[in-house]
Amino acid sequence: MAIVLEEKWSCLKSGTDIRGVAVEGVEGENVNLTLDICETITQAFVLWLSRKTDKDPDKLTVSVGRDSRISGPAIAGVVTNALSGCGVNVLDCGLASTPSMFMTTVDLDCDGAVQITASHHPFNRNGLKFFTRDGGLESEDITELLTISQKLSELFENGDHSALPESAPGKISQVDYMSDYSARLREQIKKGVNAEDYDHPLKGFRIAVDAGNGAGGFYAEKVLAPLGADTSGSRYLDPDGMFPNHVPNPENAEAMKSVCEAVLESGSDLGVIFDTDVDRGGAVDSKGNEINRNRLVAVASAIALEGNEGGTIVTDSITSDGLKEFIEKTLGGKHHRFKRGYKNVINEAIRLNNEGINCPLAIETSGHAAMRENYFLDDGAYLCTKIIIKAAQLRREGKTLEDFTAELKEAKEEREVRYKIKEHNFRAYGESVIEKLNEYALTQEGWTLADDSREGVRVSLDKAHGNGWFLLRLSVHDPIMPLNIESVDEGGVDVIYKQVEEFISTCDGLKL
Repeated sequence: MAIVLEEKWSCLKSGTDIRGVAVEGVEGENVNLTLDICETITQAFVLWLSRKTDKDPDKLTVSVGRDSRISGPAIAGVVTNALSGCGVNVLDCGLASTPSMFMTTVDLDCDGAVQITASHHPFNRNGLKFFTRDGGLESEDITELLTISQKLSELFENGDHSALPESAPGKISQVDYMSDYSARLREQIKKGVNAEDYDHPLKGFRIAVDAGNGAGGFYAEKVLAPLGADTSGSRYLDPDGMFPNHVPNPENAEAMKSVCEAVLESGSDLGVIFDTDVDRGGAVDSKGNEINRNRLVAVASAIALEGNEGGTIVTDSITSDGLKEFIEKTLGGKHHRFKRGYKNVINEAIRLNNEGINCPLAIETSGHAAMRENYFLDDGAYLCTKIIIKAAQLRREGKTLEDFTAELKEAKEEREVRYKIKEHNFRAYGESVIEKLNEYALTQEGWTLADDSREGVRVSLDKAHGNGWFLLRLSVHDPIMPLNIESVDEGGVDVIYKQVEEFISTCDGLKL
């Protein structure tokens, strides 16, 4: 019989991560990711990893890193000591990006890695992200970890610690892996640009980096500047876990406005922006235009398809019709939409490759981009490195990144509306709404059901009915149905929204 997780533990699961409130400071949000809970989850990870690798805990090596959050140092101390207490040898990497922690399993031969991060979430939150040499843990692995944690907690309450390994404390070593990781990116740029001044391929290039006071400041200081780039227009490189300037999130309008301003004020040729733990990135061209969402996918796809002619690009479900046309008609590739969630997109790309389909890139419009050549690791710094290499190559030809995506047809308007499901069994109700909308769409003039909807209902509308598309889907975890709309006409989103609202009005279990 499956063990049912108590709320104390189940509330900490966030897809493929552990996340919760780690410090006080936001009214109505009580701490649920305590240091004791972090310790127990870490001990559960040791038991889980020991079984997975078929190694005794004292034969394991695990790296630990953190982003800039104010609760990071305390949690890192607890995690490190918990690992060592089980006999595990620990490499303490200090302030680090999430992708770099996976790379410790490649470069430093670690059996596992723990990153302490809550991505772009507010200062009071934090979390644990786990890696093995196979990549990040899956959703079911996180459920198993929490189940083990709950069992351990029950034993500990009865004074029984026999489930933990008995061994001498493992060695704790301080490691500056971010310098090694940065050197890897520098070498990639040198080889990719292959400039006459090989060691300074970015000489004369002005690049503004906005790290949002997260962990991404290293990119300006350790990657770009040593290669000759002028990074004087950069902003918010110093780590500050209160995030005083803006949310470190490439999807956030204020954050993107910040990096656009930085580029224009400094006269930079390019700008890049990262989320807190640098697993997502975005960019800005020399005119201050965002290379984000569909445009970011277009640039990444063009880069990934070089040498992979006819290859398949996997994206999430809310990419635009214009992007599909760009990938398939301009680039000669294939566009494969899939479910939202960066792990879903990555796993689908891996599945396709395993079936013999050439798929070099999995990318979400949120900025999560994972290339096959880089272990299908979603790495914002790696993505921005590829963009910078391409910008330098184009510059030599007298071209710009704007030229690179000139044929991309972009929406003039877009909107996301979120409906709350009032019914108790929200998943069943949401699925019934999707089924009902599928049938409804077939009866509407000017509506065409997409043939590649892999979640929810996606409909394209002709020029007379809004000249765009909408997607209504069910949230993975929450009683929410997001509605995404895009139109290539001004005012088109309102036209489409009014039509969808006529259908929504028949669904008593939904409300804005």
